[in-house]
Amino acid sequence: MIDLDSIKAFVAVADTGSFSIAATRLHLTQPAVSKRIALLESQLNARLFDRIGRTISLTQAGRELWPRARHIMSEVEDSQRAIRNLSGTVTGRLSLATSHHIGLWRLPTVLKSYSERFPEVALDLHFMDSEVAHEQIVQGNLELGIITMAPKAHERLTSKPIWTDDLVFVCAADHALTSYHHISLAQIAEFPAILPDMSTFTGRIIKGLFEDRGLTMHVSMSTNYLETIKMLITIGLGWSVLPRSMLDDTVRVLQLPDIHIERQLGVIHHVQRTLSNAARAFMDLLDESADRS
Repeated sequence: MIDLDSIKAFVAVADTGSFSIAATRLHLTQPAVSKRIALLESQLNARLFDRIGRTISLTQAGRELWPRARHIMSEVEDSQRAIRNLSGTVTGRLSLATSHHIGLWRLPTVLKSYSERFPEVALDLHFMDSEVAHEQIVQGNLELGIITMAPKAHERLTSKPIWTDDLVFVCAADHALTSYHHISLAQIAEFPAILPDMSTFTGRIIKGLFEDRGLTMHVSMSTNYLETIKMLITIGLGWSVLPRSMLDDTVRVLQLPDIHIERQLGVIHHVQRTLSNAARAFMDLLDESADRS
């Protein structure tokens, strides 16, 4: 019989590409992880990893086992959650993924309230780009994602909008664009922009706005951190689009009366994953936050 602890160790090493990182994730020593992998290889009578120097790669047998092993672990964890939920208690570990912007501007009060109401829950919070978080939830690696919503719904995900971010065009107070009395999107497009990468959900919204009008933007610099973009704008390196919630006297809003763009921020989870009581309680708090936004 295949040992579940060995399967768990295999998944961790395959996901991270490292025995040491997998050991940290599993709260084990590296020799303990190596021993579990060796046991699994013995049980399957197949080598699962090639170890060349410090490089770890899956063998053909490892590649065949990887998706099946992840499915096994997902089913086991789902069963454990379903059984724990029967007690009605809000305990255990809650794994969350969120973007840096949402983590800084939207979640602090929610996290504070949650930790005060449910002190027995261990929060496992991961900061990453919304697009990366989206994929992590699709793959079933994390329980909840609080992210910028994708333009198109994914068939494996349940999504719920929580907040609406109004997006506005901004530049420095002394930027040449501030001298225009009546500004158009075409005039803005003539100047360098500093924007999130066009592969991001926010970048796609902005790109689509210009493409719908047959306009090409001149993006001089890209970064996915909105706080960094704001800093670059304030020193006059270009114009950008930022959430209205970030505005202060360091930037000047460019008024385009006929233009309105926004993005939805919300929570996602896998459709086939049984949500823990801890996750359901967190979603309830998000709903309360939405009423005040």
